[in-house]
Amino acid sequence: MNLSLFQIAPKYQCVEIGPHRLYLGNCYDLLPTFEQFDSLVMDPPYIVQTAGGGKYRKERPMMDDIADADLDHGFDLSILSWKYAGAIICFCSNEQRFEVEQRLRQGFHRVVLLTWNKTNAQPVANKHYRPDTEHYLHAWQKGFHPEGELADKSRYLVSPIVRSPYDHPTVKPDAVMNKVLINVSGKTVCDPFMGTGSTGVAAIRAGRIFTGMEEKPKYFDIAVERIRQTFAEAA
Repeated sequence: MNLSLFQIAPKYQCVEIGPHRLYLGNCYDLLPTFEQFDSLVMDPPYIVQTAGGGKYRKERPMMDDIADADLDHGFDLSILSWKYAGAIICFCSNEQRFEVEQRLRQGFHRVVLLTWNKTNAQPVANKHYRPDTEHYLHAWQKGFHPEGELADKSRYLVSPIVRSPYDHPTVKPDAVMNKVLINVSGKTVCDPFMGTGSTGVAAIRAGRIFTGMEEKPKYFDIAVERIRQTFAEAA
């Protein structure tokens, strides 16, 4: 990489891209070392059933990719703390929604459930409902309420799933992340589960200062290149 790469601590690295900082390391260790961000925006590992689906499933191995990336066992809810940010947006599976909401209500002024309604969800139910809706919650303290015009403050977003060119099984489409970044408040945005950098791309386009954390080098390298390119385009 032709960027400034330096050691933060023996096991952490950081890449500087203009005012933005990307850290290679475990967010549960890294996040407590920072002062409070204005907003956390995260798409953490879901609790999701990756087995079943019959012949249709065998022909579409996305669930296998999620399991192989170890993204199906959930995450430590302690990261959903008012100590880390004035507002938090957290995507989650249906199985996590109530626990995530309960955790957020312990320290935030308001908590709202929002949905991404997918126009081209997979035609499979597996003795359940179709996966055509994805949840996320927005929690905020006083002074960090949702931003944007009235038209930007719908509680749902209708958008198709878009095949990502990046080697990650759960990349969110630009349309979804652009709406999220319109609504979050403040100047500083942190994604503790950065993945391939979709939050960072949307944050830079929205004029925010981004901090990302990712513990898998493969995804970290992709995020660095994406955010470097986005920063250059925005300059």
